[in-house]
Amino acid sequence: MNDKVHITYLFDPLCGWCYGASDIMRRLSLRPNLQVALAPTGLFAGPGARAMNAQFAAFAWSNDVRIASLTGRRFAEAYRDKVLGMEGSMLDSGPATLAMTAVALTAPAAELECLRLIQEARYVLGRDVTESQSLIDILDQAGFGAAAARLVSPDVELVSTNRRRIADARALKDEFRVDGVPALIVDDGRSRRYLAASALLGNADPISSLLGASASAGIGV
Repeated sequence: MNDKVHITYLFDPLCGWCYGASDIMRRLSLRPNLQVALAPTGLFAGPGARAMNAQFAAFAWSNDVRIASLTGRRFAEAYRDKVLGMEGSMLDSGPATLAMTAVALTAPAAELECLRLIQEARYVLGRDVTESQSLIDILDQAGFGAAAARLVSPDVELVSTNRRRIADARALKDEFRVDGVPALIVDDGRSRRYLAASALLGNADPISSLLGASASAGIGV
């Protein structure tokens, strides 16, 4: 049996519910007996991208208010005004997903930190993280210069790795019939299980019980 429980985190960097799960994911990543791997699904990338309009902005904000009440995550007025309020802009997670893959290739241990930076830039600072230059600046300012440089002119390895990561994440979604993100695939060396978003939002206690036998080995959060 594996020494560590492997957790694959299915997410999208522009998913508000994933932002809501960010604190629990950080706490899981700090557990020495857990290994967390990030798997971007491309939910809002490519054909999943969509134009921002008043109707969608209202729908997103209503969800954001609910997420904030469940998790304590902050959705600032700057985000409401400068992101949701930019009618005609695109909700496109492709550039942010590519930025995360650049970090995965150059500083893999920092990928969850990169996700935190992108999420906070969007939801707290109201920055446009659908635009490559904004993401390059975020990476550069955070000390991820190598990743930022690769994002300036994406090379074949970066593009192909990004496509493969999304394809692998979508295959996992299909295998476990995951209907949305965030979600976890938990592999304790004996079996693999799917934990839905409800386990990642609000009180962290449900994770320990849902991990079942693994939790008894000290894997609670």
